[in-house]
Amino acid sequence: AGPGSYTVGTMSERFDCHYCRDPLHGKKYVQKEGRHCCVKCFEKFCANTCIECKKPIGADSKELHFKNRYWHDNCFRCFKCHMSLVNEPFMLRENNKVWCSNCTATEDAPRCKGCFKPIIAGDQNVEYKKMVWHKDCFTCSQCKQVIGSGSFFPKGDDFYCVSCHEHKFAKTCAKCKNPITSGGLTYQEQPWHSECFICSNCKKPLGGKRFTAVEDEFYCVECYKECVAKKCAGCKNPITAGFGRGTSVVNYEDESWHDYCFKCTKCARPLANKRFVCHNGKIYCAECPKRL
Repeated sequence: AGPGSYTVGTMSERFDCHYCRDPLHGKKYVQKEGRHCCVKCFEKFCANTCIECKKPIGADSKELHFKNRYWHDNCFRCFKCHMSLVNEPFMLRENNKVWCSNCTATEDAPRCKGCFKPIIAGDQNVEYKKMVWHKDCFTCSQCKQVIGSGSFFPKGDDFYCVSCHEHKFAKTCAKCKNPITSGGLTYQEQPWHSECFICSNCKKPLGGKRFTAVEDEFYCVECYKECVAKKCAGCKNPITAGFGRGTSVVNYEDESWHDYCFKCTKCARPLANKRFVCHNGKIYCAECPKRL
């Protein structure tokens, strides 16, 4: 029964209470479903029970009802903030508790993974893989500075700003010792910035190009031939082992030859790995000096 299913008044006729049979003439009474009863019996037998305080809602009380649930007007308050909800929007939630719209929005709002407080409409936030933070709660796991909407690197359950990620996880260049954040190359199992792996002479990048290493220095083909390689005592061209023909070198008394240039001055017989004679600064096979 709802609040409109009974009437309250002062009896002017000679009726007795339907329940206790006391006369009602001149007294306050309640009429419900065609029956007249005193206020006391109404509360005992007919009144609705307040779902909040569990007490009957008497004839003198203001009654509120919603979906076959009843409240005293003073009991109809937000479960969370206790604000009166008479003439206010509300939500009926679990355990028959009523909530105001503000508390409902706060309770249903996603929780910040940083401070665990709700993120309500209008708050700036950061979302990542179904997790959400207040913008100011999204901080670097290392330096604790706010990352906010800036760039970051996830590592397991941690998040790092660009600077901390570089120093903690990035490879370090073998030359400049600074972190390699992207790109780079590897030589002899060591990482290098592309801009650090350059010719020691002309400073051109060597990535993807032919080069040679001499005592921890790197040279492109041209600079190696021009500045580093020994000159063949025979053909006077650079001896560039590894750059083509002439990978074998003959050394004798501070001079060097391509193996194919080390031959008898007179008969041109190849002398690499063979007996030879040096006469007046020239190389001969063992036979030719006898014919001079």
